[in-house]
Amino acid sequence: MGTEPNPEMDLRSAIRGTGSVRQFTDEPVDDEILYALLDDARFAPSGGNRQGWRVVVVQDIATREAIGGLMRGVWDDYIAIASTGNTPFTSIAPSQYELTTVTPGKTPNDLIDRIAEVPVVLVVAADLSLISMMDKDLDRKPITGGGSIYPFCWNLLLAARSRGLGGVLTTLLARAEPEAAALLRLPPGFAIAGTIFIGHPVHQPTRLKRRPVEAFTVIDRFDGEAFGITHSDAE
Repeated sequence: MGTEPNPEMDLRSAIRGTGSVRQFTDEPVDDEILYALLDDARFAPSGGNRQGWRVVVVQDIATREAIGGLMRGVWDDYIAIASTGNTPFTSIAPSQYELTTVTPGKTPNDLIDRIAEVPVVLVVAADLSLISMMDKDLDRKPITGGGSIYPFCWNLLLAARSRGLGGVLTTLLARAEPEAAALLRLPPGFAIAGTIFIGHPVHQPTRLKRRPVEAFTVIDRFDGEAFGITHSDAE
């Protein structure tokens, strides 16, 4: 079921109708379908076409639960910081804050709480030796390397959407990389870029809410006049 992409889904519909899915039915995703998703995703662009991604299909239940445990601690801290009104884990010097009292494991997260049951769990790593980090010498945390990894992740989610599946990319596990590295035998010189969950969605979100173009696009300079037209169908 769902082995072939939907020929009626055009590119624009896929771009505008692929939302994050965090709840899945019990229906499995067989290896043939997963292979097809990865086979599509590999055509993503990357710097120098070096394709510096490595993917682990996590099938072992004990390993999944261990990953979930690492993500749970990060999630609880994320919720605690967010409840103060601050952006969690920003690389910009944060405002002074203290973690509020959060009972560990009590803030619901379907992905973490049911990680053993999610049809597909993938951990995506980046081979740093294959990625040109153009901003690595600037006086801030580098970000440009993601441009050689995350298009692959997004292609994977688009490929899933075209087959009636759903999924979501999370980066919680990256914060626990030292522990996850030992668990997954991450090679030296690799970094965890994200965890992707895929399955048959309980609900497929299609009407997504996003800021209009005028809210983030300007002319000539970053303090320039907003770029826009007289009307828009953006949602």
